[in-house]
Amino acid sequence: MNSEEKATIEDNSRPAPIRDWILPLARAGWIAATLLTLGLDVIGIPFAYAKQVAICISPACDPDALTPDKVQALQSAGLSAGFWASYETAISVVTTLVYVSVAAVIFLRKSPTTASSTTGAYQTQRMALFTAFMLVTFGGAAFTGTMQAIPDFHPGMRLPVYLLDVAGQVSFYTFFCLFPNGRFVPRWTRWVCLIWAVVWLMRLFPALDAIAHDLTDGLPFLAFLATLVVAQVYRYRRVSDPVQRQQTKWVVFGFSLGLVGFASVLVIGNTLLYNLQSDPVVELVGGTFIYIFLLIIPISIGVAILRSRLYDIDVIINRALVYGSLTGMLALVYLGSVVLLQGSLAGVTGQGHNDLAIVVSTLAIAALFMPLRRRIQSVIDRRFYRRKYDATRTLANFSQAVRDEV
Repeated sequence: MNSEEKATIEDNSRPAPIRDWILPLARAGWIAATLLTLGLDVIGIPFAYAKQVAICISPACDPDALTPDKVQALQSAGLSAGFWASYETAISVVTTLVYVSVAAVIFLRKSPTTASSTTGAYQTQRMALFTAFMLVTFGGAAFTGTMQAIPDFHPGMRLPVYLLDVAGQVSFYTFFCLFPNGRFVPRWTRWVCLIWAVVWLMRLFPALDAIAHDLTDGLPFLAFLATLVVAQVYRYRRVSDPVQRQQTKWVVFGFSLGLVGFASVLVIGNTLLYNLQSDPVVELVGGTFIYIFLLIIPISIGVAILRSRLYDIDVIINRALVYGSLTGMLALVYLGSVVLLQGSLAGVTGQGHNDLAIVVSTLAIAALFMPLRRRIQSVIDRRFYRRKYDATRTLANFSQAVRDEV
């Protein structure tokens, strides 16, 4: 047991000092930040709509902006530029509401008005409040908040909007250095978080904005993300107790599912739907799915903080690994067999498209489904759930021995 593990155990059992004034102050701060964020987002709705409905005729238009070609394509589909702007604004508003709703549930259920008698319980309360603050500022200001459009029309509102943006970006990074017990583990992560905060504060000053932008993009940004991964792996393996490990699994699962869904939409759009990328209707549908997948992240964080049915996550992860791998493999086999069979039959029948290739490929997929599923399940159990796998094998061997004896 290293020093950080001993410090965690001692801190969780040691009586907490008198902190009765801190939690009410933190609760008041969360309420003020939430009201300010929601207020600016409400004010920003008409500005976000106006920004979305504006038609860009410049050669260097934003990829998400409306262009004359997009407007013409929308009209061909029976839609208007107003519908486009309303839909995009509505997605932003709904996303913000989801983040704020999860934060409100955490705030109401996990932040009592008085401090607990032990340091461990107090840290749990503090972590819940910080998570609620992170969800509000990140979801309502840094990620999709409509307030981002206000400075384009009223430059004088730049400072409060950017301050909330910085608060969301910094708290989002700091959350992963503190989660799940509210302590910086390893201890050097506090200095990384401080550097990250300084870099984002630099973006408040126009003279330093270009430098800060370079530090929050590309390789420096990937280096910051790598520190998060290292910190969470170290915490999971060396410091976290069983409940905290289940909390970590929920958050990691939510992020993985959200990012895999996000990447899948991009891959499908860039490959299978490459010829339809310029279609704004396809862009709306793809954007909707991207937001749906990314909303899994705050929901998983909420479940982890509320500790609701944490131990069911092992079953969910197991099934997701099995059926996700199975789907990917069957899709590759199906596409490969269709291409090969159609190429082979084309030389015989003289037709480029042959329904027989599709029928044979479908029957092959049906025949492979169960054997491949059992094989993947065995590999995943042996690799990730070794104790369960060993127990199952022991039970099977014992059952076989009993049958032989009888």
